[in-house]
Amino acid sequence: MRILSASQFDGKRSVDSGTKEQQEAVKAILSDVRQRGDEALRDYTERFDHVRLEQFRVSEEEFAAAVSQVSPEVRAALEEAAENIRDFHQRQVRQSWFSTKESGTLLGQIIRPLKRAGLYVPGGTAAYPSSVLMNAIPAKIAGVPEVVITTPPGRDGKINPAILVASQIAGVKEIYKVGGAQAIAALTYGTEQIKAVDKIVGPGNIFVALAKREVFGLVSIDMVAGPSEIAVLADETANPRYIAADLLSQAEHDPMSAAILVTTSQAVAESVAQEVERQLAELPRKEIAEAAIRDFGAILVVNDLEEGFAAINRIAPEHLEIMIAEPFAHLGKVENAGAIFLGPYSSEPVGDYFAGTNHVIPTNGTARFSSPLSVDDFIKKSSVVSYSKKDLRENGHKIVALAEQEGLAAHGRAITERLRDFDREEQERDSK
Repeated sequence: MRILSASQFDGKRSVDSGTKEQQEAVKAILSDVRQRGDEALRDYTERFDHVRLEQFRVSEEEFAAAVSQVSPEVRAALEEAAENIRDFHQRQVRQSWFSTKESGTLLGQIIRPLKRAGLYVPGGTAAYPSSVLMNAIPAKIAGVPEVVITTPPGRDGKINPAILVASQIAGVKEIYKVGGAQAIAALTYGTEQIKAVDKIVGPGNIFVALAKREVFGLVSIDMVAGPSEIAVLADETANPRYIAADLLSQAEHDPMSAAILVTTSQAVAESVAQEVERQLAELPRKEIAEAAIRDFGAILVVNDLEEGFAAINRIAPEHLEIMIAEPFAHLGKVENAGAIFLGPYSSEPVGDYFAGTNHVIPTNGTARFSSPLSVDDFIKKSSVVSYSKKDLRENGHKIVALAEQEGLAAHGRAITERLRDFDREEQERDSK
């Protein structure tokens, strides 16, 4: 890994907007599915997933078969992880509220779940049952009545059984064997077999990300996620083996994944660089991790922790591990990070799989202004106003003044019509 000084590293990473060819391909797929529906899905599934399907929905028989194909150990781990995720996200639930004034005015906010949410679960080089739990459980806790999953099928036309088991654990039974940009199109526009949704969440490849960006506005999306990222802030007390292993845990995701160490110790920097090379040789996904470390890996040596935290806040990483002597004492210095892991035993995969926090986290520096997936992503809010006659009489002229300032005469007239009635009522009372 490259060892750099603070002056050699600006912390910036460009957002992958795809090539012109990729963008045009996504637009063409979206348009085609919108026009031809299921038949277009069949053609793209045959082209990209090498299987032609007549029915996309996973059957009850396939769900039942999946149970026996997943080991009891994995199923038990998924069930316990699901409980941890439920416990964490249950604490995020919001309630509708109302506030009344002595004047009779009532203000409030109504919280409602979305009606239908679409979850995209990646396939391809790896299957992610953990993504099912992370996306579906917050939606269920929010009260979304219809939760649907799309995921690419294998060449045999089947879905990875662990994904089906995780779906059962999360309480999702509506699953379709469709992947890529064509799945995003189906969830957005609807087809003969797949009903349109209100929101699409979940990670995917560049074509999925571009498709989500393209359909935003017709549906809501969680985020346009880029390749995974990890940054580790370490001092001389940190264990280089742990750091190297954690950096590689994200590097193996994608050749464009970023893995960055920021440290106050030159000795730790050199030891981690050696450990990364040693551990790389043992990885089954060596080629992917090696490319990520080569192109997007770095070790940044800083003068002190203040400089280290400044570098971290510039990077605004998806995942941040703090491996220093007293991590809690410095937690308040973190301004920009999607998920923060404190201490030597809070390895990033703990959050990916089991602790209960969500692993759908903002990337590409967007942790500066956005947050991990949560129950809030699956609700909508309506403001409630019941303004009293007393308050309108008292404040109406102020509202008219603001409307006139903005040149919106009809806004002002809507108030003055009522104020005139108030004046007439007063005159009538006075005349009696």
